[in-house]
Amino acid sequence: MINGAHVVIYTRDAEADRTFLRDVLGWPHVDAGHGWLIFQAPPTEVACHPTEGEPRHELMLMCDDLDATVTELTQKGVPFTRSVEDVGWGRVTGLRLPGGGDVSLYEPRHPRP
Repeated sequence: MINGAHVVIYTRDAEADRTFLRDVLGWPHVDAGHGWLIFQAPPTEVACHPTEGEPRHELMLMCDDLDATVTELTQKGVPFTRSVEDVGWGRVTGLRLPGGGDVSLYEPRHPRP
């Protein structure tokens, strides 16, 4: 029935964020026409968490070794928006996309599907 998911990042600078996904993260992509790149994201999980506030969604990128990934991305000029924090289910930090968005990056400790 459902065979995939399409994530949309709304940004102030779509071209810069496309360049980041293509050149910094090295994600495979196709050109859907007129330079409109669509990226193949890594394997994905979806989790539902309760909230007391307004319902929302969040994009979190995952890695196997947060320290090594932060070092590699820092060497490529990626700015980080917060220090690494141990949150029990994993270690998490945040990075800034060129278009201004903040994306979490984490090393999970929970079981993965």
